[in-house]
This record gives sequence, structure tokens and C-alpha cells, in this order.
Amino acid sequence: MKIWMTFFSSLAISLLLSLTLAFAETPYFERDVLNEGLPEAPETVDRSTPRQTLETLFRLAGKGAWDDAAHVLDLSGIEPSMQQYVGADLVRKLKIVIDRKVIVDWGVLVDRPDGFDADESNRSATAGMARKSLRLWTLSADKVPTDIRLERVRVGTGDPVWIFPRQTVEDIVPLFAAYGPSRFETSLPEWLTEESAWELMRWEFIGLPMLMLLAGVAGWGVYRLARIAERASNSRIAGRVVGATRTPLIIATVTTVLWWGVTTIFVFSGKLDAILSPAVAIGFVTASLMLVMNVFEAILDRVVGSENIDLAHRQGARQRATATRLAAVRRILAVTIFLVGAGIVLSTANWFPSLGYSLLASAGAITLVVGFAARRILGNMLASLQIALNQSARIGDRVVFKDHLCHVERINFTFVQLRDWDGTRLVVPVEEFISETFENWTLKEPEMLRILKFKLKPEVDMDALRSAFAEVIDGLDQDELDDTSKAKVVVTGQDVFGIDVWFYVPCQDPNTSWDVACDAREQLISKINAIETDRSVAIFPEAAAAEAA
Repeated sequence: MKIWMTFFSSLAISLLLSLTLAFAETPYFERDVLNEGLPEAPETVDRSTPRQTLETLFRLAGKGAWDDAAHVLDLSGIEPSMQQYVGADLVRKLKIVIDRKVIVDWGVLVDRPDGFDADESNRSATAGMARKSLRLWTLSADKVPTDIRLERVRVGTGDPVWIFPRQTVEDIVPLFAAYGPSRFETSLPEWLTEESAWELMRWEFIGLPMLMLLAGVAGWGVYRLARIAERASNSRIAGRVVGATRTPLIIATVTTVLWWGVTTIFVFSGKLDAILSPAVAIGFVTASLMLVMNVFEAILDRVVGSENIDLAHRQGARQRATATRLAAVRRILAVTIFLVGAGIVLSTANWFPSLGYSLLASAGAITLVVGFAARRILGNMLASLQIALNQSARIGDRVVFKDHLCHVERINFTFVQLRDWDGTRLVVPVEEFISETFENWTLKEPEMLRILKFKLKPEVDMDALRSAFAEVIDGLDQDELDDTSKAKVVVTGQDVFGIDVWFYVPCQDPNTSWDVACDAREQLISKINAIETDRSVAIFPEAAAAEAA
């Protein structure tokens, strides 16, 4: 029985494998003819693997054998009678485009006839499969992404070969027009266009410093003009605007000169372009980010005024809300510009093809490491946005944080800046600020009651105390007081030392309530001492220090 089961299992597996092979896609493209207008490919042309095809192109280009190098192209879109003449010119232009814009990662360029990449991640769609098309790089021609590819082709019953496909050949002319030598380069002597160290042309060692010097001079000129405009401005607002836009304008000017140079005058090689293109994108993103931050900072200073402490007054309620909303908008715009700019930089840099699939394979681990390192920063940024949205603490609010009486000066990305009553600043991480319980005296309404707590003897005359407190209230600055009907004297408790008497002082403004309460306490103590003297009766209990403790 077991023998028959084994037999039928083997037969089923064999049939399944046969069907799979029968319907499997062939790992190459079929052609009846290939480059029939060219003579037979010489032995120097090796197109057996993707790497050998590219090596053949570079080797024959170095010898100037463009007629032989044309065999790495699929010229089926050209009349056979013209293939021998057009092919040499097209392959020369393709080599120039590759030199200037493509960074060939030989480490990941497969050197197998079937294009199978044994090091490819098992999550890839082509993992464990033979390849018949490989993408070397992606460029933009006429604002349309264009792939430079290699394809595996078999002519008749011959061995398959790797060549640049017809679509890539058709894109060579527009790519050469976009990334080929500029008019400036074509006017240079031939010896300057020859390759030198690091596979760079000699003129690049001269052109890059000249371009950077020109950008620096332009940035210095903008700096001088901004300084002159700032000094000549008659209003404080104009001076702030010039000061806020000066640094972003300098960065934008330097970046614009670099961008203009690399797109119109100089067309640098791929190794330099891989650095310059992201640098230009980073420059524009940085200028935009700094412009938004500086302009909103100037607006905040205008709203807040020269003394942030004034925002804690009851008249500044609308300003507090406006300043906090502006701070929130500033953070949202900054994060948006950063994310959009990061996407532009990555797309411009085209780093992922240059670094190869090994980087993609380790992207998960890198993400975990970066995320773990930046978790506090991201948490603080989200927490600051949370404060700005729920208005639990607004700029200018009077708060008590960990026994510090202070007001909120700034709500930044990662920290809250508090100003203590004595003028010192507290810099508190946003996460810590929102996780701790704090008193907000100006939340909702700025009016508040300040309570003066006294320990007095049980036999004290409460009516005399109430009369004395009423005189104290009448003697205070009435503009700093709220409804005086809220002023009262209550007994809240007692112990062996005496009774607890609380005096309620209604204050209009939390920013001045501390001073009002101190003034009221001083006058009240003076009146209680006067009552003791007039009546020869002790009002404050007497206790030893140890007993009081």
C-alpha cells in the first residue's frame, strides 16, 4: 500500500512540474533578426551577461571603436541601411549620458546569463527568478521619467544576449540633448574635455570651484544689500521683515546660482551630479523652511510685543489665542515643508539606485534605529502641536509649574520656555510639561482669588478682623481688584495651636495678583498688630519652633 502511495505522489509531483515548466514564461525576448544592417559582431563584443554588456561598452568606448560598440544596441527601429552609420553615433551619445548621469554600481550588476540575483531580498517580486529586463537608472527627458534598461534577447536558436532595448535607443537623442555637453563645454579645447583623476574631466576641476566662487559672491552681494536695506528702513516692522528674510534670501541666491550653473553652463559627471543635485534641492528646502520660520517669528514678536508678560493681562486674551495659533501654524508649515522637501531631495538625489538593493534590504533595520533615536524628538513635536491645538497653555498664560510662578513665553517644537516671576527662564521638554499637572491661572477667565492664610488664637475677635480686612481691601488699588463682594474672612479649621483663618483677596489680573496679595498681607499684619496693641490681647499664637514644626 505504501509503495503505491509513494508511486502516485511521485507521479503527481512530476506532472505538476511538467505543467509549471510548460506554462512558465521564457526568460528572454524572441527576435527573428537583430541589427541586420550591422556586420557580424566581432569577438571583442561580449553580451552574454548584463555586466559583460556594460563592460564591453566601456572597453570599446575607451578605444574609440564605436562601430563595434553599436552591437550593444537594439537598432530595430532604424532602417537597416542606416544602422551602421547611426548606431555608432547613438552608442557614443549613450556613453556620454551614462558617464554624466548614471552611477554604475558594479557590485550589484549581475554577471550571470540568466540575470538571476542570488543576493536579492526574498521580499522582492523577482526573487528567485531569471531576469529578462534590468533597469540601470532613471532619468527625466522632457519632464517624463525615462528608464535606461538592458534586455535579454534571443535571435532564432542562438544563445540569448543582453542589449539596450529599442525604447532606450529611442530615448538616447532626447537624453543627450538634456544631459549632453553644454555650449560652454563644446567651446573648450579638447585637452580640457579629456578624463583625469577619479574619472572626471579636466574642466570639471576648474568649473566647479568657479561656480562655487560665483555663488559665494552672489550670496555676499545679497547680504550687503540686505544690511543696507535694514539700516535704511525707517520703521521697526520693515527692519524686522528684512532681518527675517535676509538669511533665507542668501541661501536661495547661492542655491539659484548653483542650479543655473549645473543646468545651463556646466553639465557635470554623474559622481559630481549625485552631490550637486541633492545639494540644490536641500538649499531650496532650507531657504523655504527658514523663511517660514523667520517670518512667523517676526509676526509672533509683533503680536506678543516687546514684553511677553503683558499678554497675561485680561486685555490680552485675544492676543494669547492668536499668538498660540500662529505658533501652531508655524509648526505645521515647518513639518509640511520638511516632509515635502525630504521627498524632493530623495527623488532628485536618486540615491536608492546608486546604493543598490543592499541598502533597501537593510532599510527596515535603519528605520528601527532612527525611529528609536528620534522617538523623544518626534514625541515632543507632537506634544507641542497638541498644546497649540487644545489651548491648554497659551503664549502669555500665567501658570504654576512645579512650584514656579511663571508665564509662557514660547511653545517651541521640543520645549516650552517659561519665565519665572524673578525673570529667570525655565526650559521644559514639551512631553514633561504636558505630563505634569500645572495650574493655569489665565485659562478661561483671568480673574482669581488670592487667599491669605493665618494661624490665630481661638479667642480672636472675628468682627474686628473683618472690619480690618475691609479697610485693607478699600486701601488697595481698585483697578487691580475684581468684584470686592467676593472678599471675605472664613475660619477653615483648628488645632491645638489655634484656628485657621483665610482672607479672600479678589484679583482682576493674575499677572499682578502676586503683588496685590503681598500688599494686602502686609497691611493686614499691620492692622492685626494694631488690634493687639489697642486691646492688649494676643492674637497670634505663641509656640516653640519645635512645636510649630
